[in-house]
Amino acid sequence: MRDPTILDKIDLHLIRVLHTVLTERSVSRAAIRLGMHQPAVSASLKRLRDFAGDALLVRSGAGMVPTEAGLRMIEPSAAILRGAQRLFADVRGFDPATARTTFRIAASDYLDSLFLPRLVARLKDQAPHCRIEIQPLTGGSDYRARLAQGDVDIVIGNWTTPPGDLHLGALLDDEVVCLVSSQHPAVRRGWDAAAWLAADHVAPGQTHPGAKGVIEEHLDALGLQRNISTRVAHFSLIPAMVASTLLVLTTGRAYCQRYLAQLPLALLPCPVAFPPMRYYQLWHERTHASASARWLREQVKSVASNLLDTRSTHSKAA
Repeated sequence: MRDPTILDKIDLHLIRVLHTVLTERSVSRAAIRLGMHQPAVSASLKRLRDFAGDALLVRSGAGMVPTEAGLRMIEPSAAILRGAQRLFADVRGFDPATARTTFRIAASDYLDSLFLPRLVARLKDQAPHCRIEIQPLTGGSDYRARLAQGDVDIVIGNWTTPPGDLHLGALLDDEVVCLVSSQHPAVRRGWDAAAWLAADHVAPGQTHPGAKGVIEEHLDALGLQRNISTRVAHFSLIPAMVASTLLVLTTGRAYCQRYLAQLPLALLPCPVAFPPMRYYQLWHERTHASASARWLREQVKSVASNLLDTRSTHSKAA
């Protein structure tokens, strides 16, 4: 470090600006995320460049990319911010009414469509000053690493066998059914296991590297293989595809049921027996004792429990 007094010149706010600008790769997007005016972010970036003796962020085509020095600063700056959050927030305990933390949740988009909206509504009602980031589970990122590095606080999804190296809490169970077009031949004549396996199936993309999904894992255990002719990264697009084709979507009943009134679709029992799809929330040891993260997990569990009660009431009414 060239300037021995540099630590006296850098405060936590500058570190936050540094990390946000480098991860967003855009001064304007960083300003939105930080709730600052863009000129203020630009001024802070100029100070950081002077301290570092490096541009930190440079133009590349139509966008911007971190320099080599900037890339090296991303994880250390994230570690400083995580440490500060633990040092000052959790030591005092967590008061949702006044807290200004950021909750980062990675979740599958094939959850019950009411779950995430209700969760966000609950968080905004009880912790109005907190920020919420709902991130996808995709095949291009490793949710274990994201939890360990502090990029997300909890991961919500379904696993046949949840990973043993993470803490977990069970949330929802759902029956496995098949969603098909109302014009699908199986609606009229039914099907057996062989016909179901041979049908054209549509399946979501990976939720993390190497993931097969609970349907494939169970079929592998039975020594069976279905004909997946279409894979789609965005689960919410699948029902409309199913409605206009002979594709078959096999997943939880709660997700499928939301689309029956919107599209020409039908629900069929699956001729291969599956255990219920169980959804969990997962978290890393690093947040296990955190007061804010513990509060977040309690809200997730409460929303899931209320959703189960709603399902039960509707089922009895039907």
